[in-house]
Amino acid sequence: MKKLIAMTLLLGGSTLLCAQKTVKIPAVYKPVKSEMYKKGWIDFNKNGVKDVYEDPNASLDARIEDLLSQMTLEEKTCQMVTLYGYKRVLKDDLPTPEWKQMLWKDGIGAIDEHLNGFQQWGLPPSDNPYVWPASRHAWALNEVQRFFIEETRLGIPVDFTNEGIRGVESYRATNFPTQLGLGHTWNRELIRQVGLITGREARMLGYTNVYAPILDVGRDQRWGRYEEVYGESPYLVAELGIEMVRGMQHSHQVAATGKHFVAYSNNKGAREGMARVDPQMSPREVEMIHVYPFKRVIKEAGLLGVMSSYNDYDGVPIQGSYYWLTTRLRGEMGFRGYVVSDSDAVEYLYTKHSTAKDMKEAVRQSVEAGLNVRCTFRSPDSYVLPLRELVKEGGLSEEVINDRVRDILRVKFLVGLFDTPYQTDLAGADKEVEKAENESLALQASRESLVLLKNENNVLPLDINNVKKIAVCGPNADEEGYALTHYGPLAVEVTTVLEGIRQKAEGKAEVLYTKGCDLVDANWPESELIDYPMTDSEQAEIDKAVENARQADVAVVVLGGGQRTCGENKSRSSLDLPGRQLKLLQAVQATGKPVVLVLINGRPLSINWADKFVPVILEAWYPGSKGGTAVADVLFGDYNPGGKLTVTFPKSVGQIPFNFPCKPSSQIDGGKNPGLDGNMSRVNGALYSFGYGLSYTTFEYSDIEISPKVITPNQKATVRCKVTNTGKRAGDEVVQLYVRDILSSVTTYEKNLAGFERIHLQPGETKEVVFTLDRKQLELLDKHMEWVVEPGDFSIMVGASSEDIRLSGKLTVEDPNAPMQAQAKPDAPVTASTNPESAMNVLDKKMNTVWEGNKGDYITFALENGSKVDGVSIAFSRGNGLPAEFEIQLSSGGGQFLTVYSGTVSEYGKLISYTFKGTTASDLRIVLNDDRVGVAEVKIND
Repeated sequence: MKKLIAMTLLLGGSTLLCAQKTVKIPAVYKPVKSEMYKKGWIDFNKNGVKDVYEDPNASLDARIEDLLSQMTLEEKTCQMVTLYGYKRVLKDDLPTPEWKQMLWKDGIGAIDEHLNGFQQWGLPPSDNPYVWPASRHAWALNEVQRFFIEETRLGIPVDFTNEGIRGVESYRATNFPTQLGLGHTWNRELIRQVGLITGREARMLGYTNVYAPILDVGRDQRWGRYEEVYGESPYLVAELGIEMVRGMQHSHQVAATGKHFVAYSNNKGAREGMARVDPQMSPREVEMIHVYPFKRVIKEAGLLGVMSSYNDYDGVPIQGSYYWLTTRLRGEMGFRGYVVSDSDAVEYLYTKHSTAKDMKEAVRQSVEAGLNVRCTFRSPDSYVLPLRELVKEGGLSEEVINDRVRDILRVKFLVGLFDTPYQTDLAGADKEVEKAENESLALQASRESLVLLKNENNVLPLDINNVKKIAVCGPNADEEGYALTHYGPLAVEVTTVLEGIRQKAEGKAEVLYTKGCDLVDANWPESELIDYPMTDSEQAEIDKAVENARQADVAVVVLGGGQRTCGENKSRSSLDLPGRQLKLLQAVQATGKPVVLVLINGRPLSINWADKFVPVILEAWYPGSKGGTAVADVLFGDYNPGGKLTVTFPKSVGQIPFNFPCKPSSQIDGGKNPGLDGNMSRVNGALYSFGYGLSYTTFEYSDIEISPKVITPNQKATVRCKVTNTGKRAGDEVVQLYVRDILSSVTTYEKNLAGFERIHLQPGETKEVVFTLDRKQLELLDKHMEWVVEPGDFSIMVGASSEDIRLSGKLTVEDPNAPMQAQAKPDAPVTASTNPESAMNVLDKKMNTVWEGNKGDYITFALENGSKVDGVSIAFSRGNGLPAEFEIQLSSGGGQFLTVYSGTVSEYGKLISYTFKGTTASDLRIVLNDDRVGVAEVKIND
């Protein structure tokens, strides 16, 4: 970046700042028109009166309606469009006098990517003086904001939007692994902290809305945007998406905008660009895989933004679908934020899908469907002018416009734009962005994202004291571009794998480096189909790598993909290593020296040869700016890898679709005997399955407990197990819970991920892992497309991967509407959440026989059909004689128990009567609220 210009303070003069003028950045920002800024409120419409919308103490709805009532059609329609920032559409970095004659003189909904440093694909970051440092950047965005507050009639603040799937997109900011890498951490708390930092840095830089997280679910590994998904499991995508949004939207520091809604990530043949149409999926798959994360993140995390995708589904473009953008999104899911279009999604209605005859018709369809804000790299006039024409001609109702603007204003009020529209702590921005604590978390994320795929004969970790020479080669060994792509920080310092190894080896071992080959060859991607002979220069560079390997004690080969092979509009026709990379690997392996393969890439690769012949494979994804340090930490044993795959590695593109979750027997077929006399016609099975990952230590699973073992559809069950580190190193294990509906009315998935916990264990340490199952993990879409939990048995599986199941059990779901006689079996009038074998002791009329449990445990009595219960006599026991708390609960069916009595036991060994308001019930339950409490006898009053 060119040296930033020294700035001098601009005093007095017009309230409009010319872009050519320079200023000295103060520590605290203060706007110019001081008479507007009252104590505790801002006079946005400059009338000297505190209007309702200007009153921070007024209700949200009242503020929205007051402002909406004052807005003209011109002002409303300006709120419904994005103005792309400097050098994208907007030619100015700061406001100029000409802005008073532009469309946005009446306001604007959002300004996207303004001064974030990104210019265009393939260009270096902008050298504009306002992109950095953070304080100067925040000052510049404040000045743009000041135009809209001070120079427009109603002073409606603009929403500064930006990208942020691996840290906020800025010239500099905390740089995290790409979202696929973050998914492989399986760490909810870490993801929440990533979101918290992303949102906090964004707000300190002046942004108020960040386009993240991506809630698409990976299905086709050829797809260019696989690098942007958390993984293939809708449950995992939802769980991590919820945490990301909770972190980003903490205290409404920014709005999070999830993308891409909906059914976007499974296009036919993984095709991209203008071919992004009509994903080939059944309605049930769309609901269970692609809709599921959005539904949960909206309901559980309060997502404030959604980006509408530009694909169609079943012939209907999402952008023009009232069903998807209103009936489902707002009606069913309860979404209360605003919908922004993905680039050209509106235009595609007539240029690609041909469901609209021209732009005007595309605008009408989009707005009626539910679009709030059009966002693309075009002039805002191209959308706003036809929008105004439609209203004036009667083609669109102004009430529809009002509804769309309400949503936009709601988000702006919620993120505080009408109360604190400026980022005033300019000095604080320099302290916050990229501060040491944030960088430390980024390193943790890079380390936790790494997955050890193979470690034959424990080649890793390397002992730096016994290694004298290390040969490093590969196109990604000294590459940093993977950490500096679009949608994240652009110009941070990156530690490459080569640099990380050199830092570890400094003063202890010599590092020999040559590139070995380029990422792709001159004929790529056609060279994936035709085996072109290598050139002399290609062979010479491989020979150099071989010579280095021969001199060394170990060779580290860093291969994979990059911006040329993966990303938006970069789907592939093969999953093999591109270019001459396999030739390089084979040549180095032929030296007989130990070889460590490090993969840096944005999608699973079919590395069959490496899996068979190379002793060590470490998958690093795109590990962020700290990736080289993280990889070196793993190679030399300073960090024990614990990441697990959230995606499936096919052996060949010929197996695709091949992903998790899958229907029973859908991913294997044909014979199993290869060779001349065999019957096998195709390769079966995954190279590496979902959930797989190795460690430098070992873990033992034991003592699974399911409690209660029988529930009704609305009850919860707890699954407990113990995990022990049986090795000699501390390490992380991702404990995974899977569920299968054994018998169902429609086919469902072979294994559904239903829970996961990443735990850290010292050598010999044991931890109990507790999962809670409720209906969201047991539901299916029945033949009527209704979400139900069907009565029957569920297989409960706990393991180290989807294929490495260590413990199993059974959970039974009973129909709450079944006749009471069937539920209250004569031979089982009482059940217990724990120690069920002793449950009958409470009915044997003996005080010396008891059922005992701990806090949270309960004992349940099935009642006669139509029983009206108003009391129960209970004899408790407790060895220490201390008081104990308990509850009495009743259920009238449906699995829902309500507390009718809470009390404390102070006298043990005799029946004591507890009465409550009588009611008809099907079950009575006694719940313990202290440990080691026994129940000796129970007599129910009816």
